[in-house]
Amino acid sequence: MNLLQILAISLSLSACGTLNTVVVDESVTKRKLTKSKTHCNSIPRFYSGVSYDFCLFHAEASTNPGAHHLNGTPLVAFDFVFSGVADTVVLPYTIYRQVTDGNIEIQ
Repeated sequence: MNLLQILAISLSLSACGTLNTVVVDESVTKRKLTKSKTHCNSIPRFYSGVSYDFCLFHAEASTNPGAHHLNGTPLVAFDFVFSGVADTVVLPYTIYRQVTDGNIEIQ
C-alpha cells in the first residue's frame, strides 16, 4: 500500500478533524464525539481539529472510528498532521471564535 492510499483511507475513515469542528455545525460535532463515547468534556476552538482527533484517539475502542488500524497504527493518528496544518491556516478565525464563543462543549 503506498502513501497516497494510506492518506485516502485515513481521511475517509477518520475525516478531517478541522472540517468537523470549523465547517460542520457544532451540534453535529457534539453528536459525533458523544456517539464515539469520548472522554472529552469540551474542546477548544483553536486547534480544534487536533483536539477532535485526540478525543477520537482516546474514545472507547468499540465505537471509535480511529480504532481501525493500518500496520498497528490507528488511522485517526494520520489525520493529526492534516488537522494541524488546516488548524494553522484557520487560526485567526478560530481564535476569534474562541474569544467570542468559548470552548465547544461536548457533554
